[in-house]
Amino acid sequence: MTLYVKIMAHLTATPPARPAPLTGPLVVALVYDGLCTFEFGIAAEIFGLARPEFGSDWYRFQSAAIDDGPLRAHGGLIFSPANGADLIDEADIIVVPGWKGADCAVPRPLAERLRRAHDRGARLVSICSGAFVLAATGLLDGRTAATHWRYAEKLREKHPAIAVDEASLYRLEDRVCTSAGSAAGIDLMLEIIRQDYGVEKANSVARRLVVAAHRNGDQAQFLERPVAKRPGPGIAPLLDTVKSQLAEDWTIGRMAEACHMSPRTFQRRFTQATGLTPGDWLVQERVEAAKSLLSQGQEDMETVAARAGFGSAHALRHHFRKKVGIRPTDYRAQFHGRV
Repeated sequence: MTLYVKIMAHLTATPPARPAPLTGPLVVALVYDGLCTFEFGIAAEIFGLARPEFGSDWYRFQSAAIDDGPLRAHGGLIFSPANGADLIDEADIIVVPGWKGADCAVPRPLAERLRRAHDRGARLVSICSGAFVLAATGLLDGRTAATHWRYAEKLREKHPAIAVDEASLYRLEDRVCTSAGSAAGIDLMLEIIRQDYGVEKANSVARRLVVAAHRNGDQAQFLERPVAKRPGPGIAPLLDTVKSQLAEDWTIGRMAEACHMSPRTFQRRFTQATGLTPGDWLVQERVEAAKSLLSQGQEDMETVAARAGFGSAHALRHHFRKKVGIRPTDYRAQFHGRV
């Protein structure tokens, strides 16, 4: 074939068909000055990435600025959004990717706009501290909402009508969806896809993200245990001794004897000092010790159980799952991929 013929064939060839325009739900992510970049990226990646294999009824994704630009984002970024807050009025799903701060006021026009959107049938979705924006609409009153465990007490204090769930990765209730810490937003978005398009498409998105399609457990496994008030001199030395010797057999009688008290007096004073019964406190400390050993990933399960004071892997699994919400093997796998 001559060069001329090749050129003419190229010029007259039928151009490749363009993919059909998307017709699925319009997802609008709010952007603001001080934008939480990672949280916004979650929404953009899950709802805004081209997925032609899913057909034309997949989500349409846009962002809407609620502040005048140019806007700043975490990481030293400056950006100029193409759309303003009016786009919220057209959205089927509105994502609040974090917020400026737990004590930063939510503009009343924004709260009213979000409430109107919910009234017409839109779903409202928050990631992490974005729960404070949804709380300002009043739509969370009387409902249960999730947020990052670090913000739970502040959300409860500012909005006492909300049942704050600091343990779950996400909550969905009457088209109002809230998620815990930043990465929990991924879990929530995958659940939304699962409800809208089914398990297969949700799993496909998860595989492309290289994340679990559905995580075991909840954010309770990551909570920082608050430091308890230091008990009085009668109990404090015992706590230090027990924590340094968790593998030993600590009965009520032995602990009471170490404090020079009768078992009945000891149990009463122990509970007054720690807020827990001796048995509950001992299990709590042993679970914390097991978590530390599991995160290091060096010991087999029987050794972990023995060193933490549970005696057997069966007892370890029972108490660990009850306190943490997942199996010890799953907890260790999160740190080392070892089961």
